[in-house]
Amino acid sequence: MNYSPLHIARTALAGTILVSCLMAGCGTKSNQPIELSPEQLRLEAINHLDSTSLPAVLCPDSIEGFNQLSDLSAQAWMLVDDSTGIIISQKNAYQHRTIASLTKMMTCLLSLEKGNPTDTVQITEEVFIAKDSRVRLGEAYELRHLIYEMMLISDNDAAYALAAHIGGDTLHFYDQMNQKAAYLGMDSTHFANPNGVPNINNYSSPNDLIRLARYAMRDSAFATIVGTTEYKVPFIDGRHMNCRNTNALLYTYQGCIGIKTGFTRQAGNCLMSAATRDGHTLYLALLGSRSMSSRFKESAILLDYGFRVMQAYDKTYATDKSRGFLN
Repeated sequence: MNYSPLHIARTALAGTILVSCLMAGCGTKSNQPIELSPEQLRLEAINHLDSTSLPAVLCPDSIEGFNQLSDLSAQAWMLVDDSTGIIISQKNAYQHRTIASLTKMMTCLLSLEKGNPTDTVQITEEVFIAKDSRVRLGEAYELRHLIYEMMLISDNDAAYALAAHIGGDTLHFYDQMNQKAAYLGMDSTHFANPNGVPNINNYSSPNDLIRLARYAMRDSAFATIVGTTEYKVPFIDGRHMNCRNTNALLYTYQGCIGIKTGFTRQAGNCLMSAATRDGHTLYLALLGSRSMSSRFKESAILLDYGFRVMQAYDKTYATDKSRGFLN
């Protein structure tokens, strides 16, 4: 994943912190720099959300595009600037909602973290459940290729197969999903399957999905997969399957770098997206849009608005700081 110079500089600054503390039992002080691990940096990044800086610097509702937001059909969303953690726009951002195939983001993340990319994954009767996908009973894939199939064309039985392979059985994998959600501070989330098929116990919120996406996209393998437009999935027997990403923004929105579509009747049309322009990477979780096309149109409207806001924020912040209004 490519980060802007601004993002790299801010991350490097956050990577080294000075801690002065009284050490227990010895009465000595330590002023040595403590360098955060890559994992600590990932967690620090997703934990940082800022709802105060933006209105302190400018009036977001004065930015072009704000008036369009009230007309969006989406039932919930959150839009965040990654490098600053600034919350640009939100609606019902902490509300529990079904999330359809956005669930597969967690399945993908755990498969990458816990799996061997060259493992052979069989499509057995135990995982051939949805029967609405392009995998077929008896086929075999390398794990890395099956992940691409799951994420690009949202293959439900591919998700079941990965869950059974990584977890030993699907129920154990669901436990792993919930353990990871708790680790990431996804307090409004519970997983009950690996693919988001309708289940009242499988839910999340825009805020939690933003946390998951920002964390996952700091895994280069994850970022590569969700930013891929087309992929030729090879079978173990030598045949191939062409997969084209269902995320239309990858083809139509300048700077889009991912990440996942979703739809069920209960969840409506959903889209988790990320895009980079002018030194800023924005993350948007949009849930419950009216139609397949509206989720893309409405996401583009929100992202366009977000980039305008951050452009105005940067300009106003720099001006105020040069005048001594900000420290």
